[in-house]
Parts: sequence; structure tokens; C-alpha cells
Amino acid sequence: MRRAILIVGVLVVGVAIGGYVFFNGERKVPVRYRSALVERGSVISLVTATGTINPVVSVQVGTQVSGMIKSLHADFNSVVKAGDIVALIDPEPFKARRDQAASNLEMSKANVSRAKTDLAQRKRELDRVKSLVAQQYVSQNDVDVATTNFQSAEAQVNVAGAQVKQAEAALNAAELDLKYTVIRSPVNGIVVARTVEVGQTIAASFATPNLFLIALDLTKMQVDTNVSESDIGGITEGKEATFTVDAYPGYQFSGTIRQVRLAPINVQNVVTYNVVVSVDNQDLRLKPGMTANVSIAVAPLLAPDCGSTPFALAGLPLGAKRSAGPAAGGVNRNAAFGTLSTDSL
Repeated sequence: MRRAILIVGVLVVGVAIGGYVFFNGERKVPVRYRSALVERGSVISLVTATGTINPVVSVQVGTQVSGMIKSLHADFNSVVKAGDIVALIDPEPFKARRDQAASNLEMSKANVSRAKTDLAQRKRELDRVKSLVAQQYVSQNDVDVATTNFQSAEAQVNVAGAQVKQAEAALNAAELDLKYTVIRSPVNGIVVARTVEVGQTIAASFATPNLFLIALDLTKMQVDTNVSESDIGGITEGKEATFTVDAYPGYQFSGTIRQVRLAPINVQNVVTYNVVVSVDNQDLRLKPGMTANVSIAVAPLLAPDCGSTPFALAGLPLGAKRSAGPAAGGVNRNAAFGTLSTDSL
């Protein structure tokens, strides 16, 4: 009897453990398959890089004189024309220097008049001594002294004339410094950055301080991107490039390679080359300083009309080809057939 009870007990415990494991134990996720039709399309090789969007032409406006900013006539995003006043440096110290230089010029001219008067007197003394030496009323030494005094007076006239020119140059320099207290825009454009405030003192002793950064035309932008030396061989001017920015993640902008600069950029023994991509920005969606993820089609890897598996089925991100989209210069990335990057092969 005890043996039967023991066997039944063992069976009950085994069934309980088996049921617990079956209903509450770890289960494996069932394998699911995705299917899709094989499509026809092109598989191309892409060179990807990261760059920065910049204006094609930007001008830094500085000052050649030191002083305190008295007033500002332009701010961020201000539209300015060539010759417009953008800032004014306190002109009072420069006016004082100009007046001092003007008084020095007048003094130099007065010295010239005095030197000419002294020269005329020395000339009369020399003529008188020469007339008396013939009658032996004076010695030859008196003639020599009068001649020396006359020549010294001539030299003094020349010195006074040179001092006038020097004073005129100093006056011109003072007037030029006074003119430089008015900061004007050198080009037509938009103020992108302003680095000074009213009341701030700027010093132009060693380097020209930058007050404003003016972009010439924001409707024409460029992407400055660095491409690795291993990929630069397939990139030439005139090729098309596409890029995306974080501000518009659903769209892809297009541009054209305008320049492949020959100067290498070496950072920690990694050599890259600057590739400049021209971009049309008529709607002003692209802002200076934006980070762009650039893709440049280098060469096809397969025939243009070959069978290919959709990238979503392969687990790769979808790319996009250029087509009309809601944004000017961009397309909806989700509405176009994808391409394959060399980084994914």
C-alpha cells in the first residue's frame, strides 16, 4: 500500500512540475517571415559624408580704429546695402586729434614764413658784406660768415617746407581715422551675426576685430563637406549630390558638385578633401550652419534594369531619388525607390 502511495505521489509531483514549466516557462519567439516581390531598379555606389551649409560669399565687417561703440544701426537678419551705416564708434577723441593735427599744420606753415623772412634777411646781409669787402671795410672772414648764415637760412626754409608736408600727412591720417569711426557695409546682403554691443570698447591694435558677418546672398548656398581620400577618386565636378538635414527629416535636397579642392585636410593622420556642393535655396529653408548628410552617386554596381530585392525587406534604410515633392529643392524620401550605399555592402 505504501509503495502505491509513493508511486502516485511521485507522479503527481512530476505532472505539477511539467505543467508549471509548460505554462510558465521561457518560450522562444516564433520565427516569422516577410515576403515581397522582386522589383527592377538600379543599384548604385554612394559616397556618404557630413558637411556644413554655408553662404557662398560671406563678408566679415571689422574696424580699423579702436574706440567705444556709440550706436548700432544693424542687427541680426537685417537687410543692408553697400554703403549703409551699420555701426558708429565714438568720434570725439578722433575729432580732437584731427583739430590738433590741423593746428600743427598751421604752425608749420607759419614756420615756413618765418624761415623765408630770415632767408631774405641773410640775403641782404650777404649782399652788404660783399659790397663792403670790395672797399676793404670788412674782412674775408665776415664774408664767409654771411655766406654760411645765408646757406643755413636756405636749409631752414627746406626743413620748414618738409615739416608742412609732414603736418599735412598727419592731418590726412587724422581725418581718415575720423572717417573710419563710421562703419559701413561693403556689400549688399543680410547680417548673419553681430558680435558687439553698444558701449563695448574694441581694440584694433594687433588684429582687426570683427563686428558683423554679412552673407551676400542666402538664395545660393553651398555645402562644405569632407570626403575621405579613399572615396575622392570617383568624385568630379558637375556630378549630382543629394543631402538631408535634421530640420526636414522627410525630404532630400539636391545639388551639384561645384569644386573639389586640392588642398588636403589632415586630422590625426586621416586625410580628407573639401568637396563644395552648390545648392539652390530660393525658399530660404536652408540656414547657415546646418549639418548636412551628403550622398554622392559615384558609379552603378549592377545593370540599370536588374532584379533587386526591396531594401525594406533586407533590413536596410530606404534612400530616395530626386522627384517633385512638397518642398522646393527637396523630395519626400518615403515616396521613391531606394539605392544601396557602399557602406552597406
